[in-house]
Amino acid sequence: MNKQLIECVPNISEGKNIDKINKIAHEVETVEGVKLLDVDPGKATNRTVITFVGEPKNVIEAAFRLIKKAAELIDMSKHTGEHPRFGATDVCPLVPIAGITMEETAKYAHQLGKRIGKELGIPGYFYENAATEEKRKNLASCRAGEYEGLKEKLVNPDWKPDFGPAKFTANIAKTGAIAISARDFLIAYNVNLNSTSTRRANAIAFDIREAGRIKREGNSATGKKVVDKSGNPVKIPGKLKAVKGIGWFIEEYGIAQISYNLTNINITSMHLAFDETVKAADKRGLRVTGSELIGLIPLQAMLDAGDYFLKKQQRSLGISEAEKIKIAVKSLGLDDLKPFNPDEKIIEYLLKDDTKKLVDLTVSNFSEETAGESMAPGGGSIAAYVGTLGVSLGTMVANLSAHKAGWDDKWEYFSEWAVKGQAYKNKLLYLVDEDTNAFNKIIDGFRMPKKTDEEKLIRKNAIEEATKYATEIPFQVMETSYNSMEVMKEMCYNGLQNSLSDAGVGILCAKTAVTGAYFNVRINAKDIKDRIFAENIIKKATDIYHKTISIEKEIMEYIDSKM
Repeated sequence: MNKQLIECVPNISEGKNIDKINKIAHEVETVEGVKLLDVDPGKATNRTVITFVGEPKNVIEAAFRLIKKAAELIDMSKHTGEHPRFGATDVCPLVPIAGITMEETAKYAHQLGKRIGKELGIPGYFYENAATEEKRKNLASCRAGEYEGLKEKLVNPDWKPDFGPAKFTANIAKTGAIAISARDFLIAYNVNLNSTSTRRANAIAFDIREAGRIKREGNSATGKKVVDKSGNPVKIPGKLKAVKGIGWFIEEYGIAQISYNLTNINITSMHLAFDETVKAADKRGLRVTGSELIGLIPLQAMLDAGDYFLKKQQRSLGISEAEKIKIAVKSLGLDDLKPFNPDEKIIEYLLKDDTKKLVDLTVSNFSEETAGESMAPGGGSIAAYVGTLGVSLGTMVANLSAHKAGWDDKWEYFSEWAVKGQAYKNKLLYLVDEDTNAFNKIIDGFRMPKKTDEEKLIRKNAIEEATKYATEIPFQVMETSYNSMEVMKEMCYNGLQNSLSDAGVGILCAKTAVTGAYFNVRINAKDIKDRIFAENIIKKATDIYHKTISIEKEIMEYIDSKM
């Protein structure tokens, strides 16, 4: 269900020739499953930042093709530009976005580097979280001497490349070297002030950013700098780690902003930077009016912001993803200067699969699709959807209970139940489509060729595996719907009693989902040739079915006693 996603942000040493830039960037789009998000050329630096994202293996392939094309089209022996550089593709950082750790991302960085060295003959260094030794963690150290110093650097034993040739060949004279890393996601984030003063915006930036400000005598902005024994300025550190910041005036909007780079959102999140800026601004007689996100953001960062502000309001966290994002946008004022469109700013939304899904249909269209001549969606998908409706009712009661006047001391308790309900709901929504997908796999199996003995065997095995999967999916519907009954049961006994009937309908829906999915498990299992597998899953399904009947009976008797 959860894809692994990484972002790749190669910087190429060409910012003027748009034709070359487009040819290099286009290489990314030749790899299926990779989405090119941004191409940002800079003429003065003669450098272009390219951003794309996708599943790890696809991203690595796209990065390799881009680096290969850059090596063909860019001649470093003729390159000039203001930005430090030493290669046609100067740096190539990989950033974990979803479902993948930094350690795993670093392994992909190493795979990419080794392939570049072996197949393209380009030398390079691993830096930051992919570094092979401490002194190579800093990009500035790896790139010291730049292209002009590369000839001496490559033969220096202390700076032998991590991959590729350790000598300055004619090929390397053209391509230069490359630095590859795994690093944290960086968010460029501006906070808006009700002021035009750059000086006051800077003062707030110095309060917040990790580097802080230079200490001065008398703590005055005009006082003499305080230095240490070595003559270096003494710094007063800022409040937040992994934050860089500066104040500036934006003529387009007519306001001052604090411009932040949040270099590790696992250390300092966007919402924490915002809240601390609000406090610092208030102390200086200023007011934060909103904020501005530059570039893209991972979905989880937005959901975390929504949760943060919901907790401050003592409201349930068990609401939908869309509602959490609305809370985040309004709380951070991300729409203060211009409309904020989550579909254009959240990385995962930009990568949404355009494949038609049942759960994306309207209620009426879903019913029409079911009523049509096609065999799918059938009973399995409908059972999963009925289960979704059931736990949605239980979750609703939990959210209403969390918001009930006089129950303020219980909001966290009900919030936890609502969060559980949302998790069950999301799993069942996934199973609505997956049951239809599983059925289609069986149909695909029957359509396979069967002319030769080998083809017949392959076809037979494919049908068997597809039938097993088509039995496992409704079993998951049974299991999830049964487990979800805990939410409705808890709400019946301890939730808002005015919504007792809602929780009861939720129980009935869950029971229907379990029963319907039970039918599907049994009818599919009878065609499975592996009888040990079939009998085992039927036994487990029967156990869940009887437990479900027992819970339904208990809750119906309880509701009757309260009516």
